[in-house]
Amino acid sequence: MANPKFFTWLMPKSVGNTIMSGAAVMIGFVLSVVLANASLAHEIRPAALQISESAPGTYEAVWKQPAVGDMAIRLAPHLSSGSLDKEPTTQSLEPGKIIKRWSVKGGAALDQQTLTVEGLSESVTDVLVSVTSPSGKTITAVLRPSAPSMVLGLSGPKGLSTPAYLRLGVEHILTGFDHLLFVLGLLLLVGTNWKIVKTVSAFTVAHSITLALAALGLVQVPSALIEALIALSIVFVAYELIPRRDGTSTLTRQKPWLVAFVFGLFHGLAFAGTLSSVGLPAGGTVPALLLFNVGVEIGQLAFIAVAIGVIVGLRRLSRHLPASYGAVSTYAPAYVIGGLASFWLIERTIAAVLVP
Repeated sequence: MANPKFFTWLMPKSVGNTIMSGAAVMIGFVLSVVLANASLAHEIRPAALQISESAPGTYEAVWKQPAVGDMAIRLAPHLSSGSLDKEPTTQSLEPGKIIKRWSVKGGAALDQQTLTVEGLSESVTDVLVSVTSPSGKTITAVLRPSAPSMVLGLSGPKGLSTPAYLRLGVEHILTGFDHLLFVLGLLLLVGTNWKIVKTVSAFTVAHSITLALAALGLVQVPSALIEALIALSIVFVAYELIPRRDGTSTLTRQKPWLVAFVFGLFHGLAFAGTLSSVGLPAGGTVPALLLFNVGVEIGQLAFIAVAIGVIVGLRRLSRHLPASYGAVSTYAPAYVIGGLASFWLIERTIAAVLVP
């Protein structure tokens, strides 16, 4: 990475001030977008509906919806028979989610009923659906804002169910902007060389360990604390992106895999938070956990591939840009990533303190 003293010699002071002002404007614009859509940082957690039918027309339905305190967006599941339109048998508030349960007896059979989630089309979240028939057949699916309803085809031929947890893992990482910023920071820190393989592998191993431990209930950490620590990890990586004036190399630059592993443990706990909000299917805990983790890795590798392509393209383009572009490319990513992460850190720390 270029030495900042070179750019100090190369550029007049006025040009340097212009670059710094431009970076400040960029950060301010991005932060204003985040302030207007603060919930998009990581509040795109999915809801879940699990229905288990013991006999035709007799079933238990459990609805789990993400919440902040006792507040949640308006989502409501409906069956075409109207059995879920009644008041739930029980309703409870747990950390990070609202849970409603219905016990239906003597109602219409679930097969061929239409399931619709009211309010889903106006949201930015998904709903993971799992329905088990009296014969033991289970169908899983993901309802999205673009497709908020489905027909429950329980009488069709048996076969492999839709790999909903795999898809959920892919979507979770690709919509988890904080996780992607951390990965981007690592990529910018390490560079597009063989070291990125070792660094990303360490991150993968770490978050896979804590994801499994937390999803299986062996480790429990408050989600608000984890979200704040994730923001802190991004701030740390952004700080490490700034070149040292004395030219020294920090431990992070010498052993980026170690930093990736340590912070990967926190990110794995956050991934587990998504699974805890939707739950794992009975009798299929290990496959669902594996599919979710594989989905996360697929999404992560896809993002890295695209990011490397963009970085290589910008490097080739830089040959035709003014020399001052070097200073912008050196400092702008650190300020933008650090600015966003600092906002998230403040926001999540306040939430951790104020929200029970």
